[in-house]
Amino acid sequence: MRPMTRTGRIHHVELYVGSLKASRAFWEPFLEQLGYRRYQTWEGGVSFYLDPSYLVLVEVEPAHRAAGYHRKRIGLNHIAFHANSRAQVDDLTDWVVANGYTLLYPERHPYAAGPNYYALFCEDPDRIKVEVVAP
Repeated sequence: MRPMTRTGRIHHVELYVGSLKASRAFWEPFLEQLGYRRYQTWEGGVSFYLDPSYLVLVEVEPAHRAAGYHRKRIGLNHIAFHANSRAQVDDLTDWVVANGYTLLYPERHPYAAGPNYYALFCEDPDRIKVEVVAP
């Protein structure tokens, strides 16, 4: 067995968002439930840290908003996080629904990816697909 190392792990992911305010309303409490903490803030952006990785949100310039985002076009399809338990997936699902965000595949939730895969699939305010997978 190889010793644990940071080599090959994600360093950071940067998402350009349509509205920093709307995206922070989703991402900040969502990530805090996964153990992330706010790392940096600046005009037009914020980052959240969970050793050794961080997630960055940057508000897109107005000239680039018109094209919009869609996970089925070239680019990011989705971002997936590990949960520490099925209960944490359930708690995040409750939070997503209670706050009016879109739960994807509700008719198959929490087994949308198959009978042995317990996960939350949802969308952020820009319709970026977010997944949280139980062990």
